[in-house]
Amino acid sequence: MPSNLHISDFLNPVNLAELSQDQGYKDGQIGKLIDVHDEYFPDLEEANLVIVGCDEERGIGRDRNRPHAPDTIRAEFYQLYYWHPDIRLADVGNIRSGATLADTYAALKTVIGALTDVGKTVLILGGSHDLTISQYYTYADRKHIIEATCIDALIDLDIHSLHRSDNFLMEMLTGEPNYIHHYNHIGFQSYYVHPHMLETMDKLRFDCFRLGSVKDNIEEMEPVIRNSHLFTFDISAIANAFAPANRVSPNGFSGEEACILMRYAGLSQHVNTVGVYGYLPERDRDGLTARQISHMLWYLIDGKSRGRREAALTDRDLFIEYRTAFAEVETTFLQSKKTQRWWMQLPDSKYIACSYQDYLLASSNEIPERWLRAQERG
Repeated sequence: MPSNLHISDFLNPVNLAELSQDQGYKDGQIGKLIDVHDEYFPDLEEANLVIVGCDEERGIGRDRNRPHAPDTIRAEFYQLYYWHPDIRLADVGNIRSGATLADTYAALKTVIGALTDVGKTVLILGGSHDLTISQYYTYADRKHIIEATCIDALIDLDIHSLHRSDNFLMEMLTGEPNYIHHYNHIGFQSYYVHPHMLETMDKLRFDCFRLGSVKDNIEEMEPVIRNSHLFTFDISAIANAFAPANRVSPNGFSGEEACILMRYAGLSQHVNTVGVYGYLPERDRDGLTARQISHMLWYLIDGKSRGRREAALTDRDLFIEYRTAFAEVETTFLQSKKTQRWWMQLPDSKYIACSYQDYLLASSNEIPERWLRAQERG
């Protein structure tokens, strides 16, 4: 572990007394159990999930003197009761804003990198969605080839916008050298996305899932997210009724659906950086959006706890094996006895995450689209 002094150089502590309004926390509440950078920097040795706040909003053209989104979310999250003693939590505080936006990106990247290098899962509470850049370069600097998943009502590829949050995906997906093996976009709303943009994404073999199709069959997103390493959730993807601070669209995921998607991220054994972005406290109503986000964080931890029970694919005694053939291709499906999740084998003998629906299609002699897309990407 890098020295605590080195990491804390980039961080401001959390004021626990202020968050709890000097009333403290009850036994069993997260605020009572989490190891927080308050008076002292936490001992991260035993931590599984580490929270980092970053209220940088210059990516949407705002100044640095705005209300602190991460602390507003913390105030709600710390009041929830903790059901997952197998997951140890730590909170290292908030990234100090740099003189420039690039300085803040660099500081956040340094902290995320120091934590992921020693096996921690990092949860970033933002800030605008362009902070995803810091997540991405944490992997790129280490030459780690990854899969990334963003949940957002918009696809942030607007090269005509002056705001970094509107076009950061261009740098992330097309910059050279590039370390994105695959990109998934979940929950885009068609009326906000130019059709040609989707055609371009498809040519790049990236997968974009429309809001309506995801809501109709949300369990199909679990294997999509399971394959990912980098995961972000912009609150613009949540319907305004469930997240009043979202002024992008009245439509979107329900609060329960947002929690399900976050649980999927927790279930993944690959996801090790999670960013929640786009929350502006002054746009909230009765703290409902902060409360919604706090519930999503609870389900992320719930998924992480459940995911720890999964067996390694090499331990075949803990999987049910199904051999089948479609279009003259023989393949094997595995179903976990512990979690009931599915995997399917590609011609190169590698296994990828899939769903029960993929198995049913293969059993009916139809080629699952997930199998085809994986083959196209190579």
